[in-house]
This record gives sequence, C-alpha cells and structure tokens, in this order.
Amino acid sequence: MSRRDARVPPKARPPDSGQEARRGAAGRHALSLLRPRSVAGQVFLLQLVVVLVLIATAVVALVIQDRNTVIEEAGDRSLVVAESFAKAPGTPEAMRSDDPTAALQPRAEEVRKETGVDYVVALSPYGFRWTHPDPDQIGKHVSASYGEALEGKPHQTTFDSSLGKAVDSTVAVFDEEGTAVGLVTVGVTVDKVASVVQHQLPVIFAAGGVALLLAAGGSALVSGRLRRQTRGLLPVEMTRMYEHHDAVLHAVREGVIILDGDGRLLLVNDEARRLLALPADAEGRPVTALGLSPALAGLLESGRAVTDKVFLAGDLLLAVSLRPVGPKGGVVATLRDTTELRALAGRAEVAGGRLQLLYEASTRIGTTLDIKRTAEELTEVAVPRFADFATVELVDPVLLGGEPTGEPMEMRRIAAAGIQDGAPLNPVGTRLHYVPENPVSVGMTTGRPVLVPRLAMAEEWRAQDPEETRTVIEYGIHSMISVPLQARGQLLGVVEFWRSEQDPFEPDDLSPAEELAARAAVCIDNARRYTREHTTAVTLQRSLLPGTLPQLSALEVGHRYLPAQAGVGGDWYDVIPLPGARVALVVGDVVGHGLHAAATMGRLRTAVHNFASLDLSPDELLAHLDDLISRIDEDAAAEGNTETVTGATCLYAVYDPASGRCVFARAGHPSPALVSPDGTVTFPDIPVAPPLGVGGGLPVETAELQLAADSRLVLYTDGLVEAQGRDIDVGLGRLREALARTDGASPDETCRAVIEAMLHTGSSDDIALLVARTRRLDPGQVGEWEVPEDPASVSRIRAEATAMLESWGLGEVAFTTELILSELVTNAIRYGASPIGLRLLRDGDSLICEVSDGTSTSPHLRRAATTDEGGRGLFLVAQLSRRWGTRYTDRGKIIWAEQGLDAGAAEDISGLLMADL
Repeated sequence: MSRRDARVPPKARPPDSGQEARRGAAGRHALSLLRPRSVAGQVFLLQLVVVLVLIATAVVALVIQDRNTVIEEAGDRSLVVAESFAKAPGTPEAMRSDDPTAALQPRAEEVRKETGVDYVVALSPYGFRWTHPDPDQIGKHVSASYGEALEGKPHQTTFDSSLGKAVDSTVAVFDEEGTAVGLVTVGVTVDKVASVVQHQLPVIFAAGGVALLLAAGGSALVSGRLRRQTRGLLPVEMTRMYEHHDAVLHAVREGVIILDGDGRLLLVNDEARRLLALPADAEGRPVTALGLSPALAGLLESGRAVTDKVFLAGDLLLAVSLRPVGPKGGVVATLRDTTELRALAGRAEVAGGRLQLLYEASTRIGTTLDIKRTAEELTEVAVPRFADFATVELVDPVLLGGEPTGEPMEMRRIAAAGIQDGAPLNPVGTRLHYVPENPVSVGMTTGRPVLVPRLAMAEEWRAQDPEETRTVIEYGIHSMISVPLQARGQLLGVVEFWRSEQDPFEPDDLSPAEELAARAAVCIDNARRYTREHTTAVTLQRSLLPGTLPQLSALEVGHRYLPAQAGVGGDWYDVIPLPGARVALVVGDVVGHGLHAAATMGRLRTAVHNFASLDLSPDELLAHLDDLISRIDEDAAAEGNTETVTGATCLYAVYDPASGRCVFARAGHPSPALVSPDGTVTFPDIPVAPPLGVGGGLPVETAELQLAADSRLVLYTDGLVEAQGRDIDVGLGRLREALARTDGASPDETCRAVIEAMLHTGSSDDIALLVARTRRLDPGQVGEWEVPEDPASVSRIRAEATAMLESWGLGEVAFTTELILSELVTNAIRYGASPIGLRLLRDGDSLICEVSDGTSTSPHLRRAATTDEGGRGLFLVAQLSRRWGTRYTDRGKIIWAEQGLDAGAAEDISGLLMADL
C-alpha cells in the first residue's frame, strides 16, 4: 500500500483505481501541459518563447558578423593582390618602359583570372590607366585621388557597384630610389567571397530543436515536482493543514495583520488583537475604523514597506513591519511589543556610553607629563558626556612637584571646563579652603566620592559660601559629585562634576566618576614626580651654568640658554677672563639628556676653568678635555656604571683686544658665525677635530682670525640649527638670514632676534647661544719696548715706563710698577734669551706688566731665608700684584703681573720691605 493510500480511508478511494486510474492520471498530466493556466504549461510556453528568441538573435548576429567578415576578407584579398602585383619583379621596370600597357596588360589579366578579383588596373602616377579588363578603358584618366597611396600608405575604398558592394585597394609602386613610378588598384566584389551563414544555419536550427525538447522535458519535471511537493494532498487533508496553520498563527507571540488592497482587515491573529485592543468583529472593516492611532492607521493604509517602525499604542511601544504582497496591493503587517526591550536597550546604551567614556579617558588623560594639562584633559573628557561642568583643585605642594603634605583642605583650582562660558564657579587660579562640613571635605576625609543630587537642598554645601552657592543654584547647576584624587594612599586634590542641563546625578554615576578620578590621579601623580625630578635636574643644570658673566672691556656679551622639552641636557657656555686683558669664549655640548649629561657638563666646565687658568692654548685645552672624558668613561666602567659619556663637542676661542687677534679650536662643534661691522655674515672655516672622547688622541688644529672692532662673534650649539626633518644647511641658512637682519643690534638684542627667528616651536634639544661684540684697546693704552740683553738698559726702560705712567695719570703706582718691571726684566736678561720684550697694558681698573723672552723655563716663587742674598724678587712681585703668572707661546714665555688701580690698591710698601729685610 502506498503512502497516499495509507492516508486516505478506503471509503474515500475513487472507483477507477488500478491500471485504468494510472492511465487516466497520465492523460490528465499530458493535458495539463497544454493548459496555459497550469504552472507546467506556463513554464513550457515561457521556455519556448525564450528558445525562439535566442534562435532568432543568433541568426541575426551570425548574418551581421558574416557580412562584416566578408567585407574584411574582400578588402584583405584586394590589398594582397595589389601589393603582390606592385612588388612583383619587373613591375617598376615595366612601368618605366616606353610602352607600359604592352608589358603590364597580359600580366594584369593573368593575375585577375588566377586570384578571382574583378579587375587589376595599373595607373601612371598621374592617374592614366595602363591596364584594364576592358581595353577601351586603357589610357583614360581616373578621377579618384590617390595621394595617400603615392605617399606609401595603401588606400582602400568600399563602394556600391552594379554587381553589389565592392572593395578597392590601391598601392604605389616605387623604384630603387624610392620614387613612385605608378599605381596598382585591385577591386573585388563582396559576393565573390564565400559566406558561412548557409553552412551554420542547419546547426542553429538543430540546436533550437534540441532546446525545445529539453524545455518540454523540463516542464514535465516541474509539473512532477509540484505534485511531489504538495504530496498529492486531498481537500480534506488541505483543510486539516489550514486548521493547523491557523492554530499556529494565533499561538505566536507576534501580532500578524493582513489587509487587502482597499485597506480592509482580512486576517488578524490573537496577539495583534491583544496589542491593538481590536474588537471581535474587526475583520472586514477598514483599518481607519479600528480605533487605532492616526499615525499607525495611516501607515497600515499606505501599504509602503517599513521595518521596525515604533508606535505608541496605549502604554506599549510596538515595532511595526509592513510588506506589500499580492497583485492587488495587499499588505502583511507584523507587530512586536518592545516596551521591555526598549528599557533594557536604554540601560545598555547608558552602560555602553560609560564604557566609551572610560575608554576615552584611558587614551586622552595623561598624554603629557604636565600637571596642569593632565587636569585639563580630565575636565575635557568629562564635559559634556558625563557632566555639564567639571573643576579640579590640587594642593599646592603637588603643583610644585612635592609630596602632598600640609593642610589638605587648602587647595588651588587649576582646571575648569563647561558647556558654556560664564558659569558662576570659581575661576582657575583661585585658592579654595573647604570647611569640614562641606561634602568636598567629607569626600577628602573618607577617600570616597560624595553625591549631592540636589544642591538646593544641601545645607552643608550651601554653608561654605551662602552668596556664591545661591548664585550657582540660580544659574541652573543643580547636582554635583565630588571625588578625591588619590594616588599611593596620598590625597592630591579633588575633582567636582556639575550638572545643569542633564538629569541629576544618580548613585549609578558614582562608579564612572570614581574611575575617571582614579585614572586622572595616577597620571597627575606621574606628572608630579616627573615635575619634581625635572625641577631637580634643571636646578642642578642651572647651578652648573654661569650665573652672571663678568663685565669685560674686551667684549660685550649676550647669552641665552633654552632647555629641551624632553628634559635637561649637556649644553653650556662660558666667558673666562685671561691675563693680558684677553678673554676666552667657550661653548660645549655633552651628547644626551638627563642628570648624567648635566653632571658631565659641570665637570667639563670646571675643567675648562682650570685649564684656562693655566693659560693653555685652545688646541692644548681641547686635548686635555679629550683625555678627561676618556678617564670619566674608564672610571664609570670600573664602577660597573653602564651610563657613559658618548661624546661631547666644544668650541674654544681666545680673543686679544690689544691686537684684535682671535684663536679658535673646535672638536666636533659647529663653526661660529661672524658678523662684520658692515653687517656681512660669514661662517669662518675652522678646522674641526673629532668630538671629545671619541677622537682617539688625534691632534687638534687651530685657526686665527683678525677681528675688527664692533664685530659680533656668534657661538652656538647644534640644537639651534638642527631639527628633526631639517638639514643643518637649511638651519645655517636661516641663521645667516636672522643675523643679517640684526645690523647694529646689541649682543642681547641679537640673541633675542636669533631665538625668535630660529625657534617657532619648542626644541627637542637644548640650546646654548653666546654673542660677543669685540672691542679694541686704544693704542694709547698699550706701551711696548724691546729690551737689549744688557742689565744697564733696565734703568732706561724703567724711566720710559714711568714716563708713560705719568702720561696716563698713574703716577701713584709708578714706584710699585718700577719694582715689578725691574725684577721681571732683570730676570729675563739674566736667565732668559732673546728676544726680550716689555709691554704695559691699561685695562679698566688694572695695569698689566708683561715681560717676554725666548725660553720656556718658568720661574718659581720661593721664600728666601734671612741669610740669603737673593730669592726675594718674585716674592715682592707676588706681594705687590693682584695676581701674576706665566703663559707660554710658540716662541717662548711671558711672565705677567697685574696691579689693581682702584682706590686703596696703591699702598705704602716700606713696611713690607723692612719686614723682609
């Protein structure tokens, strides 16, 4: 028994069962294929139409393609024949012969017959026929233009002839010298080229027949499949299935409404009836007469497609979706109750907003190590997403980088932000003292956030300042949360969140407020500790740099030092007075940043002072510094310290105002800039040695320049001219331009102009800048004598020097000066060698006596015994002078003594002489 027979009761079986029933069913199935209303018949007719259209389209396309192919083939054939005839051996000679027709006509006819073209015509360059299938046409002129062919490019024309469409190809014939001696034109009709359409049409029709057979078979398969999908259900079974579907329709928790094209209700399930409160007789009535809201009724009546459009139906929020169905404009609508879902979505949206707020806080707060900027970032994150206004106060020690000790209720407001300006909250910079009862004080004491949902009802808060709090409430600020800023168990400050336009704060808002404050507190504490360390390092570095530079008659000096944004560095500058009114200028840079670089800079600056006191030449001084840095690295390595000096640069110059001579030496340092009195800016070529500490003992070369008075010497470190992404040549060019615009400016004005021109933003490297304007000693302030190697000449030299002192108005120090120069000159004559010279310099409040000779032996001060007859000369010089010493030159040495000319400097030395006697 089949499945169908098992489902149908025996009494319901038709009488024509068995073989006759099967034959009857087959006949009905075959008849259904011819019915246009059956699905199988409609599918078959549709496939038949598609096959016929495809066959017609293929035939038309084939004919068009074949026509184009035939034309192209005709053109190719005529062109090939023309070019073959033109390039055939003997064709150019025949055309240049006395009778071209006799030579070419037989060949042209032979080619025409063999190739199947219509004509092969040879023409003269002027268009007269030499050959033609019709002999009567020979010698006649052709009116067509063959200029293109005569230029060497084949000319092809398609035209309609009496025999149909034809193609003509013309080519030129050239001799050995490239001269056109004639033309060959070949024509052929299109019909002479074989067509392929007649060969392919049977194939196309055969394919169409096969397609029709396949369409018929497909229709039969579709019909059988439809029967299988309905499972051959009888009307009773279809009724039972409808009842089952109807039960399911009314049991679902989603409302379903079906409307016809006129907007009348055809079907409504129980859920839709409940959601819309429809009457029992709602079916068949217009949707506008069901008591629905005008908006919902208008949407249902419109019939347009919508998805999850929300409408209010009583106390419910309904999500309505509409889909048009059927050819007559029917509509199916579904309704879902989203009231609880909306509430859950609202809470999820709030939670998502808070998570997003905390994420932004983690990325936007603490981007710098600046305390004030970190507090500002906290307020910028909170406003307006969490609060309408936000303020931050910190205790004073935190602002300075110190530990938060002292009275915690005393704070200073350092940041504030709001949705609008003009809020009556204390401005930034205000010092605040909270009373113990204030909610802010309570939060700082307990370490927990404090919520004030209604400021107008908070008596403890209003007691802080009744007048100010009244203004705040009248402005519209109604709610506040205060959260202490704590890090490592210490109170740093407090942050307040205020609301005026948003809903009042709730207990759920305490958690995100505390999270924001905790994030900001850690960042503020990091910035505080960095500020403390940075302040310590900057203080150390500032203490290592010169506080005030000495006032010198030889130079007028201006200077600037700018620390790097990232921290302290190792740049330094100095101005060191030297004997003989000379001045040493030094600028250096220790590679790297931090305390180690600053400490190394201090050691190098001290070493430069010590070496300068020995009056070493610039190259010797840099050589000693190179050895010093090497020893520093060796000591650090011996102690296991991995932080070593990776190099330092230095420029050292000695300027002599008496001669205007300046000697330079540099080790890895940029060359100085020189601004001449007329404003010309140059960069002198100073030989450069490797940086200090990496030179390996290589020699240092010096350069000597003669500087005019009022010249400006500009010494700087590389941070001034070098920058990330900018070549040093560009920086030097900008420095040249900046100096060229400072004509006549003082050194200090020059420093200010250079810094403004070179640094538009903060530098990543520290900068030292030293500008010195040169001065020259008046020749009348200098006295020089050549001393013979004769002790008798001492009295003459002494007398001339005394006369010069008298002319300077320094008669009161003449006796002391005579004693000093007598001792020094006598020692030079006795122990030195030629040449011997004496120079007196008057420099401000100093009188300098210099005696030079050609030996490098330096005298030593000793204290003579009472029984010694000599040995007291240098002792007297030391007692009578402010200071004295020896410096070496490339030709010997100079012993110098400096006397003070200020009041009280000249004193009675008789007691000193009697004491020594």
